[in-house]
Amino acid sequence: MVGLRALIAQDGTVQAMATHSPLSAKLAEEAGFEALWASGFELSALYGLPDVSLITMTQHLEMVRAIAGATLLPIIADIDTGFGNAVNVVHATTEYERAGAAAVVIEDKTFPKVTSLVVDGRQELVRIEEFCGKIEAASAARTSNEFLVIARTEALIASLGQAEAHKRARAYTEAGADMILVHSRQKTPDEIETFITGWDGAVPLALVPTTYPQMTVERIKGTDKVGLVIWGNHAIRAAVSAMQATFAQIRADGGIQNVNAAIVPVTEIFRLQDMDGMKETERRFLR
Repeated sequence: MVGLRALIAQDGTVQAMATHSPLSAKLAEEAGFEALWASGFELSALYGLPDVSLITMTQHLEMVRAIAGATLLPIIADIDTGFGNAVNVVHATTEYERAGAAAVVIEDKTFPKVTSLVVDGRQELVRIEEFCGKIEAASAARTSNEFLVIARTEALIASLGQAEAHKRARAYTEAGADMILVHSRQKTPDEIETFITGWDGAVPLALVPTTYPQMTVERIKGTDKVGLVIWGNHAIRAAVSAMQATFAQIRADGGIQNVNAAIVPVTEIFRLQDMDGMKETERRFLR
């Protein structure tokens, strides 16, 4: 398996698809994505909970471990604010590296955080000094430099402006971050492109262009400063769309006579479950 750092050096801009389960991870790998984003938002949605630090580290870590067992792609673990202060970050970094993650992303919000894209959400940031301590703690806790520590600044989400966003990004780089994730909820790429233009830091940037879909991979690569693009919540949204449509049709039709043509056959689920592998194991060992 090629590490995330090597992929970025090799390909320039790595594309990561959000995942919330081993099944969605397998589908992302088959679709050709180069990395996975173990999304806190998607896992929260899977549990039917708001993305406001309600999912525990244990729940998220167990899902990352399960995903790591199902795919060879590097996993970028979205660990929100690090589950506490710098001491918690040390523990989290150690455990996620052991679980098979290739990177952790830590954001500079206060705990409990509120998801970035919700309208009128409480978006409060910690002091720069405090967050630098978290980044230093994560960098010190890892056992391999192949494991990346990605600092996420929410300065633009909190409407603090470009100067504050750049100030924080530079400070986090000096604290040891391997990459800076900068986020925006604007409907066009202008705010992010302004940040990118002004970025002269020594590390690449990561983007999550959820609200500004005009920011294509071609456009991102043209900046020559972005090492990672994350499609941040499309797996869970696609799953919800498909289930809503399927459930509604079954109710409307009074049965499954029409819906079967629109969904995968059970044999496709068997393939994804590796039922053939299970049968071969039975053939070899059951006596």
